[in-house]
Amino acid sequence: MLQGKTAVITGCLQGIGRNTMELFAARGADIFACAYKPSDDFESLTKELSARHGVRVIPVYCDLADTGEVRAAAQEIQKAKLPVHILVNIAGITRDALFHMVTMDQLLETFQINFFSQIMFSQYITRLMLRSGGGSVIFTSSITAFDGNEGQLAYGASKAALIGAMKTMSRELGPKGIRVNAVAPGVIDTPLTNAVPPDVTALKIARTGLKRLGTAEEVASVILFLASDQSAHVTGQTFRIDGGIAS
Repeated sequence: MLQGKTAVITGCLQGIGRNTMELFAARGADIFACAYKPSDDFESLTKELSARHGVRVIPVYCDLADTGEVRAAAQEIQKAKLPVHILVNIAGITRDALFHMVTMDQLLETFQINFFSQIMFSQYITRLMLRSGGGSVIFTSSITAFDGNEGQLAYGASKAALIGAMKTMSRELGPKGIRVNAVAPGVIDTPLTNAVPPDVTALKIARTGLKRLGTAEEVASVILFLASDQSAHVTGQTFRIDGGIAS
């Protein structure tokens, strides 16, 4: 499905990012697997995926809070001189606080990682895509960008900003052969969700049509569709992956 394609994926250490990396490797993509920091387990995983699927899974490390590291990561990818066809921006953070309690530092940190650095990184990587004749960019937003959620002003606003950027990018880059879309996961079984109090998670599950948590694999499958040629006429769209959640 992705044979002959090279993907850049952020947030590969865990959760949706890790599942997307594993799925893309199984579908034949070479991958620049971006992670927050080095670890022996992650290095071993990338080598194992490379050997199992006969692809290249190349670790790239950068902290999205540091624009210098973001620039260095993009330059490292450029120096590899591989054609780039897919960019999946998954890495992100949440700094939860009620509206009257959220601090400017929390807002700035959240936007730096969830928005500013992702736009900067996308500028670098889409320039590489243009050399390959086009490609697909996928942002990871959230249903909180649309529905709101108590205590998540910084997170929801940063994810909403991604949607606005995605819409503009899709119009500017579409004529150049680059599609830009987003996914908006709901309540997904990831380490971030596991940190939420169980009673809060249970209330959210009760609001879904499917009455269960989503899985990281289910989100990765939608990302795979958007990255592949099966979605060749899809751009400027946001796909909710929320189990039919009701507001």
